[in-house]
Amino acid sequence: MLFRASAKTVAAMALDGALFLRLTEQFVHMHGYNPGASEARSWERSIPLLATALNDAGLGDVEVMLEYALPLNSKRADAVLAGVHPVTGEPSYVVVELKQWSQAEPEEGDPTLCRVDAYAHPVLNPIEQVRRYCEYLVNFNGALADHPHRVSGVAYLHNATEFGVGGLRAIELDGRGQLFSAEGRGGFLDHLRARLSDQHSGAGAADELLAGKAVPSRQLMSVAAQEVRERQQFVLLDEQQVAYRLVLNAVEKAKHSDHKEVVVVTGGPGTGKSVIALQLLGELYRRGVPALHATGSQSFTKTMRKVAGSRKREVQDLFKYFNSFMTAEKNSLGALICDEAHRIRETSANRYTRAEQRTNKAQIDELIDVAYVPVFLLDEHQVVRPGEMGTVAEIRAAAEKRGLPCRVVPLDSQFRCGGSDAYLRWVVRLLGLEAGGPVVWDPDDRMRLLVAESPEEMEEFLEARRSHGYGARMSAGYCWPWSPEPKPGAPLPADVVIGSWARPWNLRGDRAISGAPPSALWATDPAGFGQVGCVYTAQGFEYDWSGVIIGPDLVWRGDHWVTDRTASKDPVFRKATSDADVDRLIRNTYKVLLTRGMVGTVVYSTDSETREKLRELVGVERAVVSAVV
Repeated sequence: MLFRASAKTVAAMALDGALFLRLTEQFVHMHGYNPGASEARSWERSIPLLATALNDAGLGDVEVMLEYALPLNSKRADAVLAGVHPVTGEPSYVVVELKQWSQAEPEEGDPTLCRVDAYAHPVLNPIEQVRRYCEYLVNFNGALADHPHRVSGVAYLHNATEFGVGGLRAIELDGRGQLFSAEGRGGFLDHLRARLSDQHSGAGAADELLAGKAVPSRQLMSVAAQEVRERQQFVLLDEQQVAYRLVLNAVEKAKHSDHKEVVVVTGGPGTGKSVIALQLLGELYRRGVPALHATGSQSFTKTMRKVAGSRKREVQDLFKYFNSFMTAEKNSLGALICDEAHRIRETSANRYTRAEQRTNKAQIDELIDVAYVPVFLLDEHQVVRPGEMGTVAEIRAAAEKRGLPCRVVPLDSQFRCGGSDAYLRWVVRLLGLEAGGPVVWDPDDRMRLLVAESPEEMEEFLEARRSHGYGARMSAGYCWPWSPEPKPGAPLPADVVIGSWARPWNLRGDRAISGAPPSALWATDPAGFGQVGCVYTAQGFEYDWSGVIIGPDLVWRGDHWVTDRTASKDPVFRKATSDADVDRLIRNTYKVLLTRGMVGTVVYSTDSETREKLRELVGVERAVVSAVV
């Protein structure tokens, strides 16, 4: 939340220009960069009109929370109004989505989307947008979990006429999704009066909402079974829902005509790519559309099979690998959902591929050819192996070669790392994946970041968090040798050795040994704590607390990072792999490891100069047990 005050105060500050300056200052403090032009215009033009409407309605004591951050997510509602319901006397909240549009019309055949002249692609209907914000708040704010009736939502298009936007109401309207135009301002005021009392201050209700505990996010692996088997919705927001609808619309189009289309969904860690993939798979499966889910990750695919298909074999069969389609018939599927598509390889053939199956066909071409609607969900900054080539440019080029339309949907909001955009930006700046160099961590209320002085200190801290009911894992760069798998009953070899501290890597095989889970389940089985995970078992997963060991392959010297390929024990780095590629892949590896945590990250470096730099950037908070709160 950027700012909170009564409607009277907001109106007065908007009048003298102080509100815009306050919002800009707070935005820069929280995010580390200046707000975009469209956002700034909204603050200057939309918020004053909302404040005026509230005061004209006699609701000057209603509390206004501007740019209200949704819990465990980087999305922000334009405003949440807090007050007392005029009939029940209970706290009452109105989520308001403000639009400066003068006109908008529903997307043909799908009123949940709409077209606006300013945008090249369809966007979510604001009625649906605000309804989903309401649903998300109820799902993830403890103050509302038992009182869902206290939340309502409205979209206020204050520059529009009824003629210009009336068609948006083709979508179903309810208490959480209403729309008012400039011509309907009187109705908007009545709507607010029906939900907010003019006799009481809204400060107490706002306090109660802000004090509500963030319900832990429905982590991907625990919702997969419900999502695919029982249609238990994970609420998709904004561009997530746009991506979801565009794929479903393309599949419907393909059913009624010989239409083929490629969809690419891009986004950083935790932006909901895999949740979209699961919901698409579940919906297509229920519609009777032949569809499959595929990844290039053994850990990810096996975990999906375990949690989503534990009771039904046919559900497990929905989860494949990218190299499963070498001999598949062209357009045999309605849709293929390619999750973690940044792990696409140059070719599906490997040393185990039979001679009769070997072709010169690129893996991207196989994946596009097998379905009417191939969908690629990817993060280009998570390429961690030589030969991985799942990029937007490669996919677009493959589509263009076939004369196919290719739609790209970027995801901005993220659910991992406590929904902290500031933390993700700190990580990419730290690792030099974004221009500008490392910056000092400015703590927010979404993500904890700590530096450990030793691996013992890190492990002790994480153990303490586990005793408080949190999940935790330790992972490291691939800087230690990996012993062969022990025989059943034998102790795991402690390969990761740092001084007197030694722990085993996660298992590599498909069997549990000596109480440790198989490789594919290291990130999701509680018994995975105690083994050190590598990037190949951590990628695609999340846990509450993440302990990351930066090994000697990445050290800070003077004013820059130095990668040492000789310190890496990763067998995928061969002599033919260039130094530039090794540098990029090592940095991407640590980006993956540093973005697995939902609540906090504890980082330790084996190098003293690097630890000193991390202390300088992170601050004084250390990962000692006394820091547990």
